[in-house]
Order: sequence, then structure tokens, then C-alpha cells
Amino acid sequence: MSTTNARMPSLLLLSVFAVATCGLIYELIAGTLASYLLGDSVTQFSTVIGVYLFSMGIGSYLSKFLSRNLLAWFIQIEILVGLIGGTSSSILFLLFDVVESFRVLLYLLISLTGILVGLEIPLLMRILDTQQFAFKEIVSKVFTFDYIGALLASIIFPLILVPYLGLIRTSYFFGMLNVIVAWVMCVQYKGTFKWASYLQFSALAVLLFLLGGFVFSEKIQSFAETLAYHEKIIFTKSSPYQRIVLTRNNQDIRLYLNGNLQFSSLDEYRYHEALVHPGLQSLPKAANVLVLGGGDGLAVREILKHPSVQQITLVDLDREMTGLFTRNPILSGLNQQALRSPKLKIIHADAFQWIKNCRQQFDFIVIDFPDPSSYSIGKLYTNTFYRLLHSILADQGVAVVQSTSPFVAPQSFWCVDNTLQSVGFQTLPYHTYVPSFGDWGYVMAFKGHFQPAQQYLPSLRFVNAESFDQMRHFPKDMQRVNTEVNRLNNQLLVHYFEAEWGRVSAP
Repeated sequence: MSTTNARMPSLLLLSVFAVATCGLIYELIAGTLASYLLGDSVTQFSTVIGVYLFSMGIGSYLSKFLSRNLLAWFIQIEILVGLIGGTSSSILFLLFDVVESFRVLLYLLISLTGILVGLEIPLLMRILDTQQFAFKEIVSKVFTFDYIGALLASIIFPLILVPYLGLIRTSYFFGMLNVIVAWVMCVQYKGTFKWASYLQFSALAVLLFLLGGFVFSEKIQSFAETLAYHEKIIFTKSSPYQRIVLTRNNQDIRLYLNGNLQFSSLDEYRYHEALVHPGLQSLPKAANVLVLGGGDGLAVREILKHPSVQQITLVDLDREMTGLFTRNPILSGLNQQALRSPKLKIIHADAFQWIKNCRQQFDFIVIDFPDPSSYSIGKLYTNTFYRLLHSILADQGVAVVQSTSPFVAPQSFWCVDNTLQSVGFQTLPYHTYVPSFGDWGYVMAFKGHFQPAQQYLPSLRFVNAESFDQMRHFPKDMQRVNTEVNRLNNQLLVHYFEAEWGRVSAP
């Protein structure tokens, strides 16, 4: 065996490790993108993984038709995988609000990438077989490196790549890795197969193209977002947990998290006054308050209007959110510097884990989580979570939960109410109209008797005793519906929410 051939197995085994890592990364990116753009659910990930694996099976089958120039074929496939996998997230983000049949495009890219990835390992095994290695050695080494690469990808994707690179930059990075594998093969084995110079030039050209995409990934993301938002974008940032976008249209500032509107500065006071004051106004001696979620500080702003409150604990997962609404002069102006209050203690933690370890009780608790559009958020609406909530609420205390729209999503709304009741809470559901959201719902929870306040702070712009009486009335088209309790092991609320809001957003 020549020196060149002696080096080939080691390099090819390293290639197995590289392509296995890239292949799983593309699968994870596709699943995350589908969840981000179409709704975070088991359905999205299941269908993406199913289509991807099926496509890999097709690629493995097609590999038998490649009978000559195997190394040249492998290099071409690596270049194509790098090009398609590397640009796929940019294509999907850019075309999400442009193409009518987005799912067709999504699954076409997933299928194409899967087929190409499915060709890689069979070709590598056949190339190694030409070097007269024992079949059991080929299988053992190839699959060992394949699975190690898959393990690495599964660890670094959620812990490093998504939080610090983002989906678009991650795609370009691993696309470049695929193409680098192809380019190294061309350089090392240039004289052993046809078209080596052409493939080397192609690999270099695609590598430079992907490098350009990597460098300008933020501009690509920003341009894609200008297509998705009707207002002028004034700030964007990807935190480890979400994509934060701020827009401005004249005096209207809007916050979007992962593409979902969180508030409009023109009418957020309606939402936050209705969230905070009906419950807190009924507790004239409330001193210790807990806010779960609400990293924008707007609920805290309302709580600070009550002189009886001595201490507020804010638990929010995302440090970027609280930092943004503390430092940014426009946003800190909206919350009236609430996050700098000496009465406030900010804790950055997962609310589910934090509440499990909490040993103090609170007079008033505000739960201002995003809507239950995913299982990671849906767990914060389960009976398991509400049992923990029951244990930290004072006997005469009140808790309030933002509970989505009882008009658009009645099953979701009443599921929250039923789940709170299932753990021993007495509940008082209510709703109000917020122009930027429509009719929005809340559920108040308490252990004993609730006496609505007859007097409200005169400084409030919207809520008073009369308006709260109206909020407690549900017209016929929003009357209570029967639902199951939202449990941690089934999270039916997420299914209710996706089905109901999906009907609204469907074309």
C-alpha cells in the first residue's frame, strides 16, 4: 500500500466524525426552525426528524448507484451538503413571510439535506473497503466516530451554538466545516481521482461564499426581520433563550419575543393595570410581592404604586431582558425605572426550579409568563406548578395568572382556570380589551374568600371598581367550556393553545 493510501483511513475516519456532527446539527437546526416559525411542539420536531431520517434512508439506498470515482463523489456531496445545509436557515428565515407554501419549502430543504447526508457514510465505508480493511473493522470504526460526532452535536447545540452563535451563524459554520472536509480531501489526494482541481476550486468558492454568510449573518437576520415586521426595527438581540426585537412606529414601541408580540407602548397600561391592581388593591396590607416572568418591569411599575409594598422579588429566566429594560433609556422610561427600585430583588432563574426551592410566602403573586405555546413554557401552567404556587401564597393572599384570550382560545383560558381549581385554589376569571392584543384574559387565585376593592388608586388610567365589575362578566361567546386539567405528563394546554391560535393564524 502506498503512503497516500496509508494515510487515507485516518483522514476518512476524521471525516466521519466531522460529517456526523454536521449532519445532526442540520437536523437540530431544521427542528428548531420549524418550531420557531411554525410553533414549538412535539409535532414539529417529530415530523422534521421523521422526514430527515427517511430522506437519509433514501440517500443510503441511492449510494449503491455510485460505482466509480467514489472519492470524487464523496467530495462533491460534501460541497453540496455544506452549501445547502449552510444556507438553509437563511433561506427559511428570508422566505417565511414571502412564499405561500412555506411548509413545502421547509420539507424540501430537509429532504434534500437528508438525502445528501444519507449518502455520506455508505460512501465512506465503501471507500475504506477499497483499502482492503476487514469489514468488521470498517463498521466498528465508522459507527464509533459517527456516534461520537452525534453526541458532540447534541451537547454543543443547545449549550453553545444556539445561545452564542444563533441558528443562521451555526448553519454557515457547519456548512463551512463540510466544505473544509471536501477541500482537505482534494488537497491530500489530488492525484488519485479525476476532477480534483475542479473540485478544489469549487470547494474554495463555496467556502468563501459561506464565510461571507457567516460574517454577515446578523445583517441577513435583520433583513429577514424587516420582511416580517411592519414597523421599523430599532433593536434586535438573541439571548440564550429567545430572539428579542423592538420596533417603533411613531410613538408606538413594540416588543416581540421569538416573533410574538409582548406589548405595545400605546396600550400596555391596560394590560398591566388589569393584571396587577384588581388583586393587589384588595390587599391593603400586602408587603411581600412575587413576580414570575415580567422581565420588562412593567408589572413591577404598577406594583410600586402601592405604598404598602415593602419588597418585590422578580424571577425571570433571561438576564438580557432585565438588563435591556434597566439600561435602555427608552425602555426604562416605559417602566419608570422600576427595575432600579431599592424594593426590588431580581433573580435570574427558571421559575419552575426556583419555586420548588422557595421557603417563604408572599402576599401577592403575579404570574406574567408568555403564552403556553411550547412545552418549556407549558410546564409553568401545570397542576404541578400550581401546587407549588399554592404552598408559597399566604393564606389571605392573592395570585393572578395571565391566561391568553378567552375569545380566541376559550379552551386554553378555561383550562388554566380548571387547573388552578384542581389544586385547591378558589378562582375568579376576568378579561379586558387591549387594542394591540384583542380581548385578553386573567385568572385570579386565592385560598379563601376574595373581596373586590371598592376604591382604586386615582392615578390609574384604566382600572377602577366599575371597570373591574365589567371585566368579570363573560358574554355568551366566551362562556366556560369543559377542559381537562393541564398536567406535566401530557401538557394538554399546549395542544389547546396551538389548535386555537393556529386557526387564527392559518391562511
